[in-house]
Amino acid sequence: MGTRGAVQASRSQPSPSPWAMRKKGERAAREKVAAAALEEEAKSAARKAEQAEEESETPADKDIQARLAGIRRKYSYFQPCVQVEIEHDDPRNVREIFLRGWKIEEKMLGILSKCLPTLANLQALHLWKVGVTDLLLPSLAALLMSCTSLRTLSLEGNPLPEHSFYKLMGNESTLAHLSLRNNDIGDAAAKLIGQSLSTLRSSNRSLVSLVLSFNHISDVGAGYIAEGLRLNRSLLSLSLSHNDIGDAGALRLAEVLAPFALTHTEVVERRWLLLKESLGQLCTKHSDIKINRLLSLPGNMTVDKLPPGKQNKTVAKKKEPSRKEEKGQPGPGGSGGASSSAALPGRKEDFKQTKKSTTPPDPKATRTKGVKPSSKEKRSPTTEMEALALAEAANPLLEQAEHRDGKVFLPGNRELINLNLAYNHITEQGLRAFLAVVKRQQQMRKVPAGAKGKPGLLRLSLQKNCFPPACEAFVQLQELLLLRDPVPKRKGKEEEQGLGA
Repeated sequence: MGTRGAVQASRSQPSPSPWAMRKKGERAAREKVAAAALEEEAKSAARKAEQAEEESETPADKDIQARLAGIRRKYSYFQPCVQVEIEHDDPRNVREIFLRGWKIEEKMLGILSKCLPTLANLQALHLWKVGVTDLLLPSLAALLMSCTSLRTLSLEGNPLPEHSFYKLMGNESTLAHLSLRNNDIGDAAAKLIGQSLSTLRSSNRSLVSLVLSFNHISDVGAGYIAEGLRLNRSLLSLSLSHNDIGDAGALRLAEVLAPFALTHTEVVERRWLLLKESLGQLCTKHSDIKINRLLSLPGNMTVDKLPPGKQNKTVAKKKEPSRKEEKGQPGPGGSGGASSSAALPGRKEDFKQTKKSTTPPDPKATRTKGVKPSSKEKRSPTTEMEALALAEAANPLLEQAEHRDGKVFLPGNRELINLNLAYNHITEQGLRAFLAVVKRQQQMRKVPAGAKGKPGLLRLSLQKNCFPPACEAFVQLQELLLLRDPVPKRKGKEEEQGLGA
């Protein structure tokens, strides 16, 4: 009954009319069109929002993006790499080698020790963040000495906990240019570097330029460097820019560049060197006189060195062959007596000549007359003494000194011609000390004897320190240096970039 009733109810419902079906289709089409329109409006709104965001970017944002892109390109150059600079497109003619970010370990150093000495024209080696340790540095120094033409080394971005940089500046080192920038060098390392420049008994004679910029050297470390400059006469350029040096360190450096008083130990060493030099000159005079006397004797004068008994024996031996020859030779008449009687006057003349020859020579005559010695015989004893004298003369303690107030003053270090102290903490007090030094060197330069080969400071960089650029002392210093500097100064960003060198 229930099923039949449901069927009857469904049959009783009316079926939808065609008009209703058409209305329903139109409504669905309108909804579809409306949905498509809404989607299109949403897309256009999104496009407008993107355009608005692009238009809202300022030129500063675009500039920042350009700078970031430039930095990426710049530092991609410092990615781990090995670069080689060759000459005339010849792979065997390598001039410079650059190692950046490449960790040098013991195995790598062994490979370099076999490769680099074979490059006869290698002049420069640049190492940047290569991870050299204190244990490997002596091996690196030995490798550098095995490269005969290598004169330039840059070891930068490579701090050493035990401060072993001084091992690159030993007495046997052949480096002329050494750059140690950005190595966290402090006062302890500066002390060892100053001692490598010079001590009382030793001095580095090969290093010409030293770069210690972008480190942590304070007034104490600057004092150690100044102590090394007292008796060093080879260093021409020193850069201490971008450090922590103040007036105390500047005064120590200025003191070395001006005439300074010797300490007690230095005075004692100077007296010993002067005594040694005077004794050496006395020995050379006596040796020259004795050598000239010996070399001025003729060849037959060697008989005079023998005792009198041996002299007679030698003369008799010389006579006996002549007598035998005279007896054995037949005379014109065939009789030996005639020949002997005829040869008798000749024997007397020969005896007189030998007697004259055996007489001791006049010492006055031997000084003026005689055989001239050969160049080898004359040079061999004197060249060693001359070399010794030149080596002693190179010692700064033997420079012409001035005595006043019971002290001995040396003229100061005038070989240093370039000093860079930019970006430190020097005030007008240190500036006035350098101004006094430059004025005194300018006065000494007017004297021909003092200016020979020793010009003094030609360039002094003190920019970006703790004094105004318009102060009177700085203006005077710049005017004096402008007259002395042989190279025109750079301007703008080029000058600021050059200050770090």
